[in-house]
Amino acid sequence: MRPTLVAALLILLADQASKWAVVEAMNLRALGRIEVWPPFLTFQMAWNEGINFGLLSNGAELTRWLLIGLAVAISVWVWTWIRTPGHGVLARVAAGILIGGAIGNVIDRLRYGAVADFLNMSVPGIHNPYSFNVADIAIFVGAIGLVLLTGRDKTP
Repeated sequence: MRPTLVAALLILLADQASKWAVVEAMNLRALGRIEVWPPFLTFQMAWNEGINFGLLSNGAELTRWLLIGLAVAISVWVWTWIRTPGHGVLARVAAGILIGGAIGNVIDRLRYGAVADFLNMSVPGIHNPYSFNVADIAIFVGAIGLVLLTGRDKTP
């Protein structure tokens, strides 16, 4: 389980460090937007109270706690499941990446009441209105990794 734990901790540290650096140290909370390499990379503050693309973001305290509970439950389930025999090192790393991202967003919900999203990437002529963070990337990459890398050996 060492690969899972190491991956989870590295992602959690990268996520929280990037949020501290951009949201707090660079004061994105107050500035709202910092052009880094427009339009390819902009720091654009967004407080996500829901799930992807702001779904379920009604501002209700109950929703916040349900999303915290759901993220923790999924993380515990993935941790328990990946410990079963038949999963390779890369699958265990993918699980850790997903868990680290999920816990990073849980920390935001506990700390701020919402997830701190700040990365915004667009291309010339196409403006992306959505922001995301390192934890969101990790959840996506970890989930794709689990889909592609897990499963029992099917050879006889």
